[in-house]
Amino acid sequence: MPCTEIFSTDDRTGPNSASLISFSIKTQNLKLGKLLHSHLIKTALTFNVFLINRIIYMYSKYNSLGSAQKVFDEVLIKNTHSWNTMISAYSQMGQFDVAHNMFDEMPEPNVVTYNALISGLTQHGFYRESIGVFKRMQKKQYNGLLMDEFTLVSVVGSSACLAASEFLRQVHGVAVVIGLKFSVPIYNALIAAYGKCGDPEKSRLIFGQMVERDVVSWTSMVVAYARASRLEDACCVFDQMPTRNTVSWTALIAGFSQNGRGDEALDLFVQMQEESIHPNAFTYVTVLSACADLALLHRGKQLHSRIIRSNSVNEESNVFLSNALIDMYCKSGDMKSAWTLFKGMPKRDIVSWNSLITGLAQNGNGDESLAVFKKMIDIGMKPNHVTFLGVLSACSHRGLAYEGLQILESMEKDYSIIPRSDHYAILIDLLGRKNMLDKAMELIERAPNGFCHVGTLGALLGACRIHGNLDLAFRAGTALFKLEPQNAGRHVMLSNIYAAAGKWNDASQLRLLMEENGLKKEVAYSWIEIRSTRHQFVAKDKFNGDMEEIHELIDKLADQMKDIGYISLPKTSKPTPAVDYAFDIGNSYIDDVIEAPVQPPTTVVEPAALNQEPDASVKEKLKTLN
Repeated sequence: MPCTEIFSTDDRTGPNSASLISFSIKTQNLKLGKLLHSHLIKTALTFNVFLINRIIYMYSKYNSLGSAQKVFDEVLIKNTHSWNTMISAYSQMGQFDVAHNMFDEMPEPNVVTYNALISGLTQHGFYRESIGVFKRMQKKQYNGLLMDEFTLVSVVGSSACLAASEFLRQVHGVAVVIGLKFSVPIYNALIAAYGKCGDPEKSRLIFGQMVERDVVSWTSMVVAYARASRLEDACCVFDQMPTRNTVSWTALIAGFSQNGRGDEALDLFVQMQEESIHPNAFTYVTVLSACADLALLHRGKQLHSRIIRSNSVNEESNVFLSNALIDMYCKSGDMKSAWTLFKGMPKRDIVSWNSLITGLAQNGNGDESLAVFKKMIDIGMKPNHVTFLGVLSACSHRGLAYEGLQILESMEKDYSIIPRSDHYAILIDLLGRKNMLDKAMELIERAPNGFCHVGTLGALLGACRIHGNLDLAFRAGTALFKLEPQNAGRHVMLSNIYAAAGKWNDASQLRLLMEENGLKKEVAYSWIEIRSTRHQFVAKDKFNGDMEEIHELIDKLADQMKDIGYISLPKTSKPTPAVDYAFDIGNSYIDDVIEAPVQPPTTVVEPAALNQEPDASVKEKLKTLN
């Protein structure tokens, strides 16, 4: 069709052109957009600022910023809208250097200009910079206007992501003082923000002030309670919702999954399906995370099949779904499936590599983990903190102390990544198991908050348990009691260390101190998945219905172990770690403890360290911590 037939003959001011430009934007028809631009040039309508601003906006929506910039540069008369359109386009695309330069060149920025920068920075994760622009805006106070609805929503979001609760309250207070009209989106943003800052009561107060609520309001309230681990309150709000959508269900499922109640998260997912609510990619990731935490491989495979059959998964969501599947397979011990999935991914991000590196390390495949890390570096993928946690774990599983120390040094030297306490904790655990306690102590002194970090001290205490260093164990234990006064496990470990060294009086004093402080070790349990059903076994459980069959099977296994050359050790009068491998089921022990032939130790603990007496009783010293 000739160009002239598209337009009416009396389109002097361009109303028909404006509607056609809007149509081309709506339909993403770039060819029509270029045709319209050509028509405006030929008919001298490029002098119409309104129409040319629409053309600039059209090119920005097509992500053709070069074309938009060219049109902008050719405009003789630019108004505020022209500048705002370009600044907004560059901000949305993350090109903040250009956006800031244009902002500085703009004759008279207004609140819309600031909003374009603040919104863009917030959406791209530059939360501090977003708040910085907001503060700059307050110093200018153009037309006496501090903020509008769009400003408030963006700044509130940035404050929440930074957990800047005090600044959030200040901004909220300013909005109230200047009489800003609170719409439903503003209320929703505030509910979500206070929830992220760990103040669900404030979220509830704002929620109660709303005259009109939408599904986002209710969902934000559910998330606020779930973040604070108040799952019963979250369920109460969820049950009162007039309508629920996929996001609402996903929020509640995520709340249970992230609070260690994966079984209930999976039950909610089943209930969601029964109500014919279709899951999205985020739902699948949340449920896969629950399966991974519970090591429910069969359920995870069922979800994988469902995802493959689903037509709602696009290319963008495919990456993080694949990452969640890799994580699930790794945590369930199915490294073959994890490898297959990883190799089949058309596009991989840093999370993909990290999941495989960590999974291989945790499943005892340290050499493969290090090889994958090398491959990742070779293709130019930049590692992050999580990558090195996996790599150091691989070194730890392989006992590669020297290589681990080299990698720790290379983090800052080669990759500009400052090691964190968790990185040091992994190496301290490795060095401790190798009986390199002096080197471990050096690392603790170097580590950030080394003597005040639970991970590093816990690793040191574990090393002392292996090698029987009583003095160091006491120092690490007392420090941990201060950091975790309610953690009974630390008391039990130190007590066991004393018991293993024959310090029965000190061990008893620690146990007595636990009783006086009301500390009780959490009952250990294990589970196994059979036909999509998880069977849980609690230590000293007397009430399992299959106990007789379990005893019969254990007896058979014990006989088979003896047949292939393992020896049995008689039980001693007092429990020690050396013979603490007895199966304790139904409050009865297998007659003999099966143990491999004794091998000579690779390290020798100095007698002086074993026999060293604390200068005061353990009980007296530990009482000072309470």
